[in-house]
Amino acid sequence: MRDGLRGCVNDALKERNEPAERGHRLKIEGSSDFKEKVRQALKLVRAAGYYDFLRNHIRCIKEINGLTQLRVSEATIWANKYAVENPVDAAGRFIQEAYYMKIRSEGKYPHEGIIELKSFEKRIEFLKKLMEKSRKQEVKSDCERLIKMWNESLLIY
Repeated sequence: MRDGLRGCVNDALKERNEPAERGHRLKIEGSSDFKEKVRQALKLVRAAGYYDFLRNHIRCIKEINGLTQLRVSEATIWANKYAVENPVDAAGRFIQEAYYMKIRSEGKYPHEGIIELKSFEKRIEFLKKLMEKSRKQEVKSDCERLIKMWNESLLIY
């Protein structure tokens, strides 16, 4: 029994901070409503040309009842139903978390604050690209609103 547990612990430690396997299928876990909203966000991620990037760094997007967060050790985004309510905002969040995983796996920035700032900037870059590529006015308006909001938030950093 102990050897089995030790193997699980060693596997978990080995996978910690490693990006998801390249080319894997991004898994979505949760209610049918949650899955549909995540799929809407993923359509926007594809439209902006970031799907492979997301898929290479995140293994799973999982519905939870608690606070939305990145589970680095699992390369999983835990998201509540409110986090995926707006597909544009959810797509930006997914890209931000994927970039956070990328930076962590590369070990470029040892300071947590710098990693947060860089991933935050990636979210804004993604929203600008989505606004440029989307044909839907509603998506463009959401991107513009979110970019303005996040740019104002950058002043805090």
